[in-house]
Amino acid sequence: MSTPSRSPRLADRVLPEMIWMPGLDPATGGHPGLRTGEVVEEDGVRIERDVPVVLRDGVTVYVDVFRPAAATAPVPAILTLNPYGKHAPKGFHLFPGAGVADGTISRHTVWEGPDPMWWAQRGYAVVNADSRGSWMSEGDLVVLSEQEGEDGHDLVEWAAEQPWCTGKVGMSGVSYLAVVQWRVAATRPPHLAAINPWEGWSDCYREYFFHGGIPETKFVTFTQWSCRCGPGRVEDLPAMHAAHPLLDDYNRSKSVPDLSVIDVPAYCVTDWGDHGLHTRGTIEAWRELGSAHKWLEVHGRKKWQYYYRPESLRRLRAFFDHFLMSTDDEVLTWPPVRIEVRERYYEGVERAEQEWPLARTSYRPFALDAVAGTLLAEQPAAAAAVEYDPAADEGRAVFDLRFDTRTEITGYAKLRLWVEIDEGDDMDLFVGLQKLDRAGRQVHFPYWSMMDDGQVALGWLRASHRELDEERSTPWQPRLRHERQLPLRPGEPTAVEIEIWPSSTLFEAGEVLRLIVQGRDLHRYDIGPAQAHEQSVNRGRHRIRTGGAFDSHLLLPMIPD
Repeated sequence: MSTPSRSPRLADRVLPEMIWMPGLDPATGGHPGLRTGEVVEEDGVRIERDVPVVLRDGVTVYVDVFRPAAATAPVPAILTLNPYGKHAPKGFHLFPGAGVADGTISRHTVWEGPDPMWWAQRGYAVVNADSRGSWMSEGDLVVLSEQEGEDGHDLVEWAAEQPWCTGKVGMSGVSYLAVVQWRVAATRPPHLAAINPWEGWSDCYREYFFHGGIPETKFVTFTQWSCRCGPGRVEDLPAMHAAHPLLDDYNRSKSVPDLSVIDVPAYCVTDWGDHGLHTRGTIEAWRELGSAHKWLEVHGRKKWQYYYRPESLRRLRAFFDHFLMSTDDEVLTWPPVRIEVRERYYEGVERAEQEWPLARTSYRPFALDAVAGTLLAEQPAAAAAVEYDPAADEGRAVFDLRFDTRTEITGYAKLRLWVEIDEGDDMDLFVGLQKLDRAGRQVHFPYWSMMDDGQVALGWLRASHRELDEERSTPWQPRLRHERQLPLRPGEPTAVEIEIWPSSTLFEAGEVLRLIVQGRDLHRYDIGPAQAHEQSVNRGRHRIRTGGAFDSHLLLPMIPD
């Protein structure tokens, strides 16, 4: 059972009210035990297990080192740091539908990390580290902590000082292994030469823990399952999540406060289908980085499959070859931004761009018409309303926009609604944009790494969190403060603005963009590694007012031909 405890750490790293749980015995989690001193050679790669690294405060963490066995000179290193286990207890068997075929990666590949055999066979060392407090590494495990950034700093410098290393270190990896790169790079290790955050949120509160203020309740428990093994105490993530519903010091501690301090070359990759986790954060981080050399790539495929595909490996090798080996200049010819404009599932066109958001974007508002269930170029003169039961399976409001000409929607969308309740003092709003073909059939896209029924884009809002951060908001991207709750009053129409995460989709003439507003998730899955919002505040019926004085509208980012 979880019990509150005062943290032994510095107050600016771990809050005094941290709730801990005992770490699960690493052996129970499948750890083979410490193998310090074990050195083997396999397929031309020298593998050193459980090398101890002493951090600045005396804590010892353990790393596995993979390097070319035949190397006669020092080589650059690629570092990963995470609590998932460098002995690779997680695999794609846990994630049906991921599209990563057996044999794509070696058995030594840490979950969501670079294949150390592939890279070592091409002249790199790979250092996989177990985070402080995870598995056999000493200390207590705090997920996504500032401490991890400092530990990563020390690991970069340790690797750079080894006689087998040239002194240049890079980082690569997906999800947690990407998020930790923001942390490490923000500390500016002198020998960190390049980073490759592949799908990593950068605002933990807005992009993972609470979507529009609505608590995520399923994936956070899966994260705890993935981060539960260690010799000491482990942060009780679901308990802390429940105890901190607002953007307070605890939630701020989970993200780098100023990404502009990162000045290392960065190759950032994400996909349009990771709404509710990585899409927004990777893009926003790229925008904020202070790096003189930075690239953004956004695709429409499944993220793990894309990370390990041959062309992605070729591009990543070109990136590291330039900044870690100084042997390839291809990266200097890359456009700053590369996006895939999706047409349907696994169909789209890759296009080079110079910036994000696209400078030529035309933001056009389309008014909601509650009477016809359509989106109109002009505001309806007469006021009207549509209502639904948020608890019913079919409870939703639907508005369609049929395009007369070929139309590209790329960038940030925003939904402004006038909403009303008849009971309670709050409401949860789930927003989806869909594409329908000319026959009225929904066109699906890849979603959340494994799923095949994705939407064009998603947005969320708990209405009591509607207070805008006026300084950071733009006409097309509302940013919410999340510092207090403003209750609704039954029968009183209230204006709210909902951020819809960035996307890129092409609509042919006769195809339809459909806007859906409802009181529950658009996607519901039974598997553990999925997203859900199961703590609803909804009561009674929801009402959306349109027309007349109620300027409910959808703002769309339209790209001229």
